[in-house]
Amino acid sequence: MDAKDNSLLISAYSADAFRAEAPRIMELIGRELELLQTDNSQKTIERRTPQEQLSFWQEDFDSGEPCSLEEFSEEIMERSIHFHNKGYMGHQVAVTLPVTALTSALIGYMNNCTTVYELGMTGNAMEKVVISHLAEKFGYSKGATGFVTSGGSMGNLTALVTARTSSGVREQDYPKLAVMVSEEAHYSVERAAKIMGIQSDHIIKVPAGDDFSMRTDLLESCYEEAVKAGKIVFCVVGCACTTSVGAHDNLEAIAEFATKHNIWFHVDGAHGGAAIFSDKYRYLLKGIEHSDSLIVDFHKMMMTPPLSTAVIYNAGHRKINEFSPKAAYLWQDQLSEEWWNSAKHTLECTKPLSVIHTYAIMRLYGDEIYRQNVDTLYDLGKQFAGMIREQNDMELALWPNSNIVCFRFVPDCGDINEVNKVIAEELLKDGTYYTVSTVIRGQFFLRVTLMNPLTGTEELTGLLQKVREAAA
Repeated sequence: MDAKDNSLLISAYSADAFRAEAPRIMELIGRELELLQTDNSQKTIERRTPQEQLSFWQEDFDSGEPCSLEEFSEEIMERSIHFHNKGYMGHQVAVTLPVTALTSALIGYMNNCTTVYELGMTGNAMEKVVISHLAEKFGYSKGATGFVTSGGSMGNLTALVTARTSSGVREQDYPKLAVMVSEEAHYSVERAAKIMGIQSDHIIKVPAGDDFSMRTDLLESCYEEAVKAGKIVFCVVGCACTTSVGAHDNLEAIAEFATKHNIWFHVDGAHGGAAIFSDKYRYLLKGIEHSDSLIVDFHKMMMTPPLSTAVIYNAGHRKINEFSPKAAYLWQDQLSEEWWNSAKHTLECTKPLSVIHTYAIMRLYGDEIYRQNVDTLYDLGKQFAGMIREQNDMELALWPNSNIVCFRFVPDCGDINEVNKVIAEELLKDGTYYTVSTVIRGQFFLRVTLMNPLTGTEELTGLLQKVREAAA
């Protein structure tokens, strides 16, 4: 090819070629969506080993054979897990609303980012609107601020950095800083603290009770012990809800403790924060309005693709410039708030307009779709737990407060943990339903997170039957 020949580049940008290809991909998605909703014989996952997948895609990559985007897409979907299958009951990953396939195309084509205003004029404004709306829902004071980050781990890290900046602690005292959190909290809180340079023994893990929520009656003694050891506790984190079993901390009690000692109170509501939209389950978040900051994932219970997480600060509680950005090539005023320049307040610079998914859902369907999703999935969790209680050969780890249910088969003989490990392996091999597992205080349990609102009694009954078949 001549060095000056750019025909391939020109054709790759062809509007006509795009118009021809795009409908085929949308039709492919539509067919899959219909099939997974109507044909119960479809497996949720056809698991292949990592080496099998690597060998296939390496061979495909090396072949050099021409292939259409449609053929390429079909192969990807066939060799991947199907979240929209009613048998998907695994991790806390959203079963995305179909409209987000279209907003994803829009986001990908536009390629705007919220770094500075001009690069993401619409996105920065949408973030402001969505954050203000959510802040009001959570009961935050007027004037609350925030933005969207790429995931809950990034959100927790950002909030903890803000807590440190807003605490008034001198930088030379940073080695003394400590954070308090439930022993059942998501690992991202501990990881965020370590990234910030907080020592492992300064991450104070408050014991959890029988219900797996933080024992708030121990907060005072844990705090006093830390102070005596010369530690400066600058933040306490509440969970809504915990990842492993779905437990909710007593946010009211934590808020009282934080207020008494003038400690920043952050809530990890990555999964359970969406319950704020539900009249039925909002009580689980009682006290969240008194927190200084919170996060909620749009890509869990709010049905968007990953990664997209709101970080919200209660009005008047936060000092700006968490990351002290100095970039004259991006903005002239280095110190002001400027919500329209998102990169001033996050670790990210080139951040995609993932907020378009959430804004579109709110604009097209309103908060009602979130209420229906939360109520449907949380109700389904309780229904499934009730079904398990009726079985003579199964037991619950605890009664669920959300759509996360941990249970196990109780064999007549043999090691209960080993038997359930085999069951977990057999369920994965079978692929009809996708479930995961967890270890709860040394005991092995099967774990489901009911994320598909179209999952029903038929699938729950089918899963229990598969468990028995695997146990046999």
